[in-house]
Amino acid sequence: MDNRQALGSWLSGPRAAAEEAGVDFGYRGEQLGLPEEGPGSIARPGRRMGALAVDWALCSLIAYGLITHSYGQTSQTWAIVILGVMSVLTIGTIGSTPGKRLFGLRVVSVNGGRLGLPWVLLRSVLVCLAVPALIWDRDGRGLHDRFARAVQVRI
Repeated sequence: MDNRQALGSWLSGPRAAAEEAGVDFGYRGEQLGLPEEGPGSIARPGRRMGALAVDWALCSLIAYGLITHSYGQTSQTWAIVILGVMSVLTIGTIGSTPGKRLFGLRVVSVNGGRLGLPWVLLRSVLVCLAVPALIWDRDGRGLHDRFARAVQVRI
């Protein structure tokens, strides 16, 4: 292997290097029995981040308008609390937050049904901590979804 190949494999990451070596990862969601495209397939990162941005903006507006009447650390702390409560209430009942609904996403159990209340609570706490949501597995699920036995799918 010459220097360019070594540098190229380093820049493209371990997954690309493994694929070049002949490892077949399949498509996202294949291990979970989900379709590759269309309804029921794994939600893409762009949609998930867009949905979170909408939910965060909504929670920030609620915190600002109804609780603090000022923008600052207190307002953002309340926004996190509101995000957690909204997540528990909306995902626990209809499977989608307002942002997820806007982007055509739903949170379901890996078994295909609704997510139970204990798992919704765990998932919501982990989303509010942020770090678990930033670490993804090969299917594109965040640690918060893996720990809660959940998956975000397109509707």
